[in-house]
Amino acid sequence: MSTDLLEPSAPVTTVHTHLRPIDRDGLMAFADKGRNNPASRGTNKVHTVMEGQYRSLSYVGNHAPVVVDEPLHLFGQDTAPAPGEIVLSGLGGCLVVGITAVATWKQVKLSKIEVFMEGDIGNPAAWGAGGALQKTPPEMGFQAIRVKVLVEGDAPREVLDEIVQHANFYSPVANSMRNPIPFEISLAD
Repeated sequence: MSTDLLEPSAPVTTVHTHLRPIDRDGLMAFADKGRNNPASRGTNKVHTVMEGQYRSLSYVGNHAPVVVDEPLHLFGQDTAPAPGEIVLSGLGGCLVVGITAVATWKQVKLSKIEVFMEGDIGNPAAWGAGGALQKTPPEMGFQAIRVKVLVEGDAPREVLDEIVQHANFYSPVANSMRNPIPFEISLAD
């Protein structure tokens, strides 16, 4: 039996691919702008239209609408993610943006980022439609959120963990969920 197939004639190399990078110079300019004006803020705008039952369409800029629905056991059509799942997807999206930004800032090349989220959510008041009437706002909505991040790149695990923790600390969406914020609602004119 020939051993030619078992012994490679050239050294074996492993090919590593990295995620598509962001513009580091642009990121540094954006960070400099924030340092020079720490009170700066932007505004996100969304227009949501109820289609029927619990299915709604949320319009964001010129993008295709984000469809939101409820599962069958909550009287929806189960044609799209539920509102709480959309909230968690916003959290996941914000965390991967932050992880990418921090890694770029630290000049770490990443090859994979995945975020797995679970949120324990309660709605015993049935959206205020005659359910548990003695509930207070802190007793409704998400009661716990668990996030696991799978991240790979050209840095040791400890550095990758620092990147994830730093991104979490500064995540606008995570901080919106952790901290009470002023909230107002009124009828449109």
